[in-house]
Amino acid sequence: MSEATLDRGGARFDVVAFDADDTLWHSEDGFHAAENTFCDLLSPFVADGVDLRSTLTATERKNLPTYGYGVKAFGLSMLEAALSVSQGRVTSDVMDRLLGVVRELLLAPVRLLPGVAEVIVDLARDHRVAVITKGDLVHQTRKVTTSGIDHLFDHVEIVLEKDPESYSRVLREFDVEPHRFCMVGNSVKSDILPVLEIGGHAVHVPYHVLWELEKADHPVGHGRFGEVESIAEVPDWVRQGGE
Repeated sequence: MSEATLDRGGARFDVVAFDADDTLWHSEDGFHAAENTFCDLLSPFVADGVDLRSTLTATERKNLPTYGYGVKAFGLSMLEAALSVSQGRVTSDVMDRLLGVVRELLLAPVRLLPGVAEVIVDLARDHRVAVITKGDLVHQTRKVTTSGIDHLFDHVEIVLEKDPESYSRVLREFDVEPHRFCMVGNSVKSDILPVLEIGGHAVHVPYHVLWELEKADHPVGHGRFGEVESIAEVPDWVRQGGE
């Protein structure tokens, strides 16, 4: 979409960016189901009382610096955790089923959350609209291009990590000052706190499931931070509530 087609008027922000997974479309539900499958398949190989879900999460946390985010990273950690927690007794059949779970996650169709397309179209009338997401480049690109709404975005950025440095780099590429930028997402840790740190605005849209490694305390009394119950409320906050 050309900037020349926009009439921003007195818009408070030049760019409104959205997280992708669990903000624009469902994602964590699939990981949660995969974790349940992992626990079901591995339970015969461990003693009663072993917390398989915590073991998997700890493995993911350990591997983040090496594997990063996304389904492939999750799959590698799941296979490693299976071998470790079973002390190598897990069968090849179970490992094959775990690989199948990963394959299903990679090939799962994109399921947009209600109202997403309408919100993007609305905001695109007077803002540049972007996606800023983190994870595996191939998989995240596939999700964006098969979402049916990729044509609505002026920019798509897939980053390795959502931290102040990454956001600052992206905003330089967008040629926008932090105070003229608003980020919308479901993760306080990734979508809110780093943006506030660099001087931007941020809106939290909760999702009913949140990955353990994305949990963080919400900012309190911050003038550049807002919370809404659904993505349908974002345009009003962007145009009014962010004042």
